[in-house]
Amino acid sequence: MGGILPARAIKAMFEDGTIKAPNTPDSDQIQPASLDLRLGQQAWRVRASFLPGPGAKVEEKLQGLILHEIDLSKGAVLETGCVYIVKLQEALSLPAGLSATTNPKSSTGRIDVFTRVITDDGREFDRVPVGYNGALYAEISPRTFPVLVRSGSRLSQIRFRDGDALISDEALRDVHKEHILMSGGNELIGGGVQLSIDLMGDGIGSLIGYRAKRHTGLIDVDVKAAHDPLDFWEPIYNRGDASLILDPNEFYILVSQEAVHVPPMYAAEMVPFDPLVGEFRVHYAGFFDPGFGHSTVGGTGSRAVLEVRSHEVPFLVGHGQTVGRLVYEHMAERPATLYGEGIGSNYQGQALKLSKHFKVAESAS
Repeated sequence: MGGILPARAIKAMFEDGTIKAPNTPDSDQIQPASLDLRLGQQAWRVRASFLPGPGAKVEEKLQGLILHEIDLSKGAVLETGCVYIVKLQEALSLPAGLSATTNPKSSTGRIDVFTRVITDDGREFDRVPVGYNGALYAEISPRTFPVLVRSGSRLSQIRFRDGDALISDEALRDVHKEHILMSGGNELIGGGVQLSIDLMGDGIGSLIGYRAKRHTGLIDVDVKAAHDPLDFWEPIYNRGDASLILDPNEFYILVSQEAVHVPPMYAAEMVPFDPLVGEFRVHYAGFFDPGFGHSTVGGTGSRAVLEVRSHEVPFLVGHGQTVGRLVYEHMAERPATLYGEGIGSNYQGQALKLSKHFKVAESAS
């Protein structure tokens, strides 16, 4: 049986040349079922986002779009409203049968940095086809906060897949009976585990979310617990009506009602629920490693943080409204180390939580 490759297999891919990089992996770069991807030495600010398409290389397409080149070796600020392309340190030479999917890291999504990975000959973002041999590039567009990045910064992550690992809803119901994949909230399975929004918190007056401020200072993506959250976020409290109007093009951090669980032999990914149910996007960052919310490593039910942005019109969301879903996949084998098990996992056991870049928001509660 195929499935999602664990950390042991990812480490072996560096050793056998399936993953190529100029530097050895960072000590915490390989997660239980994913690999963080490192920025290279140069960034290019470009006029527009693009996909190269069949028969075209990313660097060929870049030539007519570059506005200027930026040296990342000593760090550089990426401004809001701009689009940047960065060649990643990791390149791939995948064997037949092996494909990959990329996603922003959780910490990237929570500061509203829109990033996705491009391949040569690519027809779609964040998908690496079976047997791909070539470089990887990150498209980066900070939406709310300017960010300081450097060569080696990790904004995206990749997951490797041997064959078809997706678990059907019927099989997922059996997994739920055995392992309890979600608790609290609506507890529905359909197109994966459905997640709904929590706008009640702990009752009237309690903290239920954050709305990002505009015109703030910059965020260094590599530094933890460095910023006062109130310099960047407006707290949102339960005022008794259990609803929230999302203002167009504003960015919110909210949380799911459901506490979710990813057992050791499974991995999960957050995907949009349905673009027809509302004019908003939920959750830029998508990977949930094996062990997320697992009781033996301190999870005991970890809720999903929701990064929410409304589009063209104001949109009213209500408590309990379904806003996303988790699809589960088989692991090819059980990881030796689970999420939260001594590997610097930032969001195990979480409820409503800002990214790792911010101090604990006691003053905002």
